Amino acid sequence: MRPMARWAMSGALLTAAVAGPLSTPAHSAPASLYAPSALVLTTGHGERAVTTTPERAVTLNCAYITSGTHPDTRQACAEMDRVNGDLGRLATLRGNDAGRPCTKEYRPVVVTIQGVWRGTRVNYEHTFANSCVKETQGASAFAF
Repeated sequence: MRPMARWAMSGALLTAAVAGPLSTPAHSAPASLYAPSALVLTTGHGERAVTTTPERAVTLNCAYITSGTHPDTRQACAEMDRVNGDLGRLATLRGNDAGRPCTKEYRPVVVTIQGVWRGTRVNYEHTFANSCVKETQGASAFAF
């Protein structure tokens, strides 16, 4: 095959390879090697998220690289991995102040986690008796 014909053939194949994926419908999402893990965590004083105004909210992205506005994205993502996305177990992980005693006052704090964890939609809510209990009994993921 002559060099000019080879270049033309290579050019045609390259154009078909590049134009083929570009001609997919606009509504289809590109494939990724990693399932998305992007969460929004909120906290507020009250018994239920429905009746509570969020006082603080942070984002957490645990895909390939950890990121977000959470104060400790690495630790929070590590805890999420440790419980394998079972958000109910996060409330029983011991926080950094596990030995600190808390008062018995009842001033409920509700924590919510909403978003996607490894491609699965999550909507989680847990109420702690007070802020101290949230910090001592809950995971570091709740420390924001």
